[in-house]
Amino acid sequence: MSSSVSITLNQCSRTFAGGNTALQPLDLEVNAGETLVLLGPSGCGKTTTLRIISGLESPDNGGQVLFGERDVTALPIEKRDVGMVFQNYALFPNMSVADNIAYGLKIQRLPRGEITHRLDEVMRMVDLQGFGDRRIDALSGGQKQRVALARAIAVRPKVLLFDEPLAALDAKLRDRLRIEIGLLLRELGTTAVYVTHDQDEAMALGDRIAVMQAGRIAQLGTPQEIYHQPANAFVADFIGAVNCLEVISTRADGGLVVHGGELNAAHLQGASTVYCRPEDILVVPLDQADVSGKVVQSIFLGQTQRLLVDTGGATPLQIEAPSRQRWPEGTAIGLKLPSNVLFHPDTPATTINAKEMANG
Repeated sequence: MSSSVSITLNQCSRTFAGGNTALQPLDLEVNAGETLVLLGPSGCGKTTTLRIISGLESPDNGGQVLFGERDVTALPIEKRDVGMVFQNYALFPNMSVADNIAYGLKIQRLPRGEITHRLDEVMRMVDLQGFGDRRIDALSGGQKQRVALARAIAVRPKVLLFDEPLAALDAKLRDRLRIEIGLLLRELGTTAVYVTHDQDEAMALGDRIAVMQAGRIAQLGTPQEIYHQPANAFVADFIGAVNCLEVISTRADGGLVVHGGELNAAHLQGASTVYCRPEDILVVPLDQADVSGKVVQSIFLGQTQRLLVDTGGATPLQIEAPSRQRWPEGTAIGLKLPSNVLFHPDTPATTINAKEMANG
């Protein structure tokens, strides 16, 4: 496969007709060989960023796109050496699987023997051996997406770009292909940018994740950093489930009084709210609890169950508990919230520069 390259965006913004700004001036560096996931809700600017990287969109005046040291800002997509995988597959229905995959290789005018070699190589990678003569309309959704992926990697691009490729598939197939794509990207070592609104996809595939909000990067970091050290309330709320506890008062000894009890969180002095993840809250005997309340609902999820506990606050606390135990509605329950799992994200998204975060 081709050697990977870094991607650099300098002050890339995008304003459409009517003055609608889809992307605020963005500085971003994608390291050579890494998979960067652009994650966020609809309209946050993630697809616009991907299209600027690909050459399908041009940044506003002053924006610059570099692949390594090469300025590709003015180059169309066909001259950027990128492969793209779309949500809608974008396959040729009148061609066979093999002809779809080989299309880009024929455009490159490669020798027949080299085309055959690469076909065999990529069809093995995406588990499509024996499907070469099959018509596209005879394939399942997952098989079509594998064909689209094989076509993208067959030309050995410097950069692979994914635009919500699994969004149209059912949940079980999404999970399977997510694993396969992750393994494939690690095998290829190609620089990849992957757009999704699915947090599980982002966590599974990204070496780093850029969480986007209103045309800006709210936080850039590893999956662990994004989840356990969210930079602001938007990131904390968007990534996974989170509890937000109102601080009623602060004790002289540093304890934080919340609805249903008191927390030992000296590192959060002055905070008006305290956050924690459902899986970090422990169910303990009432006489050992930091916070107590009553179970209002138990939601069975298979391996675990989600308990909703009323502690007197505006919303029930969510707790992830073992699936085999039972807590009937109205059961009094004690909860332990260790100080090391409590946090308060308070960094405004507008102050974060992606290059500064990438450089530590």
